[in-house]
Amino acid sequence: MDLQLKGKRALITGSTAGIGYAIAQRLAAEGAQVWVNGRTQERVNTAVEKLKAATGNTNILAAVADFAKPDQIENLVQQVGSIDILINNVAIFEPKEFAAITDADWFNFFELNVMSGIRLSRAYFDGMLQRNWGRIIFISSESALQIPAEMIHYGVTKTAQLGVARGLAELTKGTAVTVNTVLPGPTLSEGVGGFIESLAQGQQKTVQQVEEDFFTSVRPTSLLQRFTPPDEIAAMVTYLASPLAAATNGAAIRADGGVIKTAV
Repeated sequence: MDLQLKGKRALITGSTAGIGYAIAQRLAAEGAQVWVNGRTQERVNTAVEKLKAATGNTNILAAVADFAKPDQIENLVQQVGSIDILINNVAIFEPKEFAAITDADWFNFFELNVMSGIRLSRAYFDGMLQRNWGRIIFISSESALQIPAEMIHYGVTKTAQLGVARGLAELTKGTAVTVNTVLPGPTLSEGVGGFIESLAQGQQKTVQQVEEDFFTSVRPTSLLQRFTPPDEIAAMVTYLASPLAAATNGAAIRADGGVIKTAV
């Protein structure tokens, strides 16, 4: 299927690994111009070269920025220029007991997980409306609807993304611009993979045993009963970023493996 993405200009935040990298690879394979983002030049350059080799697309560019720092976001916007597709993917997570989550933790999570997407959307939204075409996609989480007791601050930021995305979608009436949110379930990203491996070592179990325990006790409602590879999330995002998804706007699309136990 031709997703009609050749020549489209895309920026994916937090795209040197995990879901962001998988999205960058999918978009690059479709012929889009892809801006890869990370906090360090070394990681970004490595990801860019890997993507070029994997896709044969040489139109892959480096955009270094720490999204916890507004001045670096402004510099990135100036460097990248006009884009057609914005994927607000960058985020942090950390299991932590509620009583131990400090004010500084709350503000740090909100700054990175929510404000990064708000600032970038503010920078690019009007241009998309003027050109009458654009895609803004927030990568949220099933944790937005089922706040995890072990990291409430993370879940709250993911819920906030749903509100931002829906609000922006309301401003696109009668245009060919769409704003949507994707809600992945437990995904085997770089950070999650490392966390699972450390748990396995600490508990003297195999990674497979820890994964089985996780879906038995922590996410028992999962229908997949396994972690989702980032590429499976990227497939959904790439479709939503394409002209073929014109009728999907203001939606929260689940790619959660059935973790969320409601009919709608």
